[in-house]
Amino acid sequence: MADLAAPVLDVRGLKTVFHTRAGEVHAVNSVSFSLRPGEVLGVVGESGSGKSVTMMSLLGLLPSPPADVRGGQVLLGGRDLLKISPKELQSVRGAKVGFVFQDPMTSLNPVFTVGNQIMEPLRKHMGMTKAQAADRAVELLELVGIPDARRRLKSYPHQFSGGMRQRVMIAIALACDPDVLIADEPTTALDVTIQAQILELVKELRQKLGMAIIWITHDLGVIAAIADRVMVMYGGQVAEHAPVKELFANPQHPYTRALLRTIPSISGEREARLQVIEGQPPMLTAEPASCPFRARCIHSLDRCAHENPGRHGVDGKPLGTGHDVACFWSPDLMAEGEDA
Repeated sequence: MADLAAPVLDVRGLKTVFHTRAGEVHAVNSVSFSLRPGEVLGVVGESGSGKSVTMMSLLGLLPSPPADVRGGQVLLGGRDLLKISPKELQSVRGAKVGFVFQDPMTSLNPVFTVGNQIMEPLRKHMGMTKAQAADRAVELLELVGIPDARRRLKSYPHQFSGGMRQRVMIAIALACDPDVLIADEPTTALDVTIQAQILELVKELRQKLGMAIIWITHDLGVIAAIADRVMVMYGGQVAEHAPVKELFANPQHPYTRALLRTIPSISGEREARLQVIEGQPPMLTAEPASCPFRARCIHSLDRCAHENPGRHGVDGKPLGTGHDVACFWSPDLMAEGEDA
């Protein structure tokens, strides 16, 4: 069973800072998580929470300077990706870990055909001939649902619709049969109909290929549709982590609870006016010494101003047993009748 298998990716205490004229920005602060074969981990949080920076840090995709991955381990197949050479890391990208970016129009090279861009990693990482790579590229385009695949190899990105370009990006990411696929908000720029098609495509590919997926998004609806587990990020750190059904049924962190209250409902059970999370994300000019959500939290305690809560298991269970949260407050502390 997938939940008993050893992690295909194990991230421990990852820290990333950016050097700016105003000083250091601590964008990722001691983030830890693991990913097992065939599993989908959803990563959710508002803009600036550290979702994309965390995942780009894993593969050395951030420009250095100004970025500096300052600590932690990123274990893939027993190797720490933070300690291998740039050349070795380059061989991991595409071959072992595929990455699908948010905007396919800026991610695809406009002056090369789609076929050339799919064939490049096949020839580079798998040593295929041009003919072999072309045949594999056709298979990949067919796999992601692009009709008349062999003819479309000669097309340029601008000749595809937004949804089809995103399918091409997924084909490129899958080219070398990676162990892990990281998708960074790949449906955000697409309309809801195309978004639903891409989500169904990824579900089908997961079943066919058995790969592990990290799906980054700000949309909890997408998380509910695709993820097995959810990691909620805020202020560059993990606020809450749980199986997807558990998170929706029993959210523990005030930030998670606030996010869930912002989801529209058509059931008629919710108030007409959607709730908002007042305030702005924190300026991370120093490593947080207090709870980063404290200034926006309706359940803030005195100790939240002086300590940054570490992650602990929910209901007294050991950390790592399924549901954990980084918060001093608990729903059990709520006064009877208080709005959850």
